[in-house]
Amino acid sequence: MTDLIVSSYNIHKAVGTDLRRDPARTVQVINELGADIVALQEVDRRFGDRKGVLDPATLRQETGLSPITLTDRLGAKAHGWHGNLLLLRGAEIEEARAVTLPGLEPRGAIVADIRMNGQPLRVIAAHLGLLHQSRLLQARFLSKEIESGDGRPTLVMGDFNEWRLGAGCSLMPLRRELRAVKRSAATIASFPAQMPILPLDRIIGCRRAEVMDLRAHDTALARRASDHLPIRAGLRLEAAHSAVI
Repeated sequence: MTDLIVSSYNIHKAVGTDLRRDPARTVQVINELGADIVALQEVDRRFGDRKGVLDPATLRQETGLSPITLTDRLGAKAHGWHGNLLLLRGAEIEEARAVTLPGLEPRGAIVADIRMNGQPLRVIAAHLGLLHQSRLLQARFLSKEIESGDGRPTLVMGDFNEWRLGAGCSLMPLRRELRAVKRSAATIASFPAQMPILPLDRIIGCRRAEVMDLRAHDTALARRASDHLPIRAGLRLEAAHSAVI
């Protein structure tokens, strides 16, 4: 088995709850996480040249994490795809692609097949839409991306913009993919950062990926750095011979 630390963080274009844009502060929070895999959302400006708000070289130096390079970007100065960026520590990247999600708003995801400590893993990083019907379509799309892989463990992370937990939840198409120690512990409040009450951000382990100890990274710095708190979890990858599907 392989144990990793994984995290998802909507950095709000590095604009904090004090309304200041401070990329250095954002990088500090990412470093606090101590994660091996981080899915970031809102890393690029939405309009104009869509310039990324972080410095990749500073990220590598301060955190030891390297951004996945995508050939598909919305502008030469953008970091990621529709604001999504994947950061990895010591990973072998087999394939990484940008996908467009269905729905009324422009939304996207990153699908990366990687190896961590020799163990194969598919990572899907996404930022889902604000509209319920769009999220439902996007959850169905992500479910197909999970099923279309080669059977490797799969991790899905991002800002899913969904707070409902019952039958009205737009993420129901992903429910059968969910694997966690306790289903009741599969969500954690992360928004708004200064008084989190809504579980908008999610980490979902699928197939032979087991999510453990899911929690919000609630520090004084994180409460100032973005309108979302990062969420963080342990990830246990099971060997193929002990698969539970």
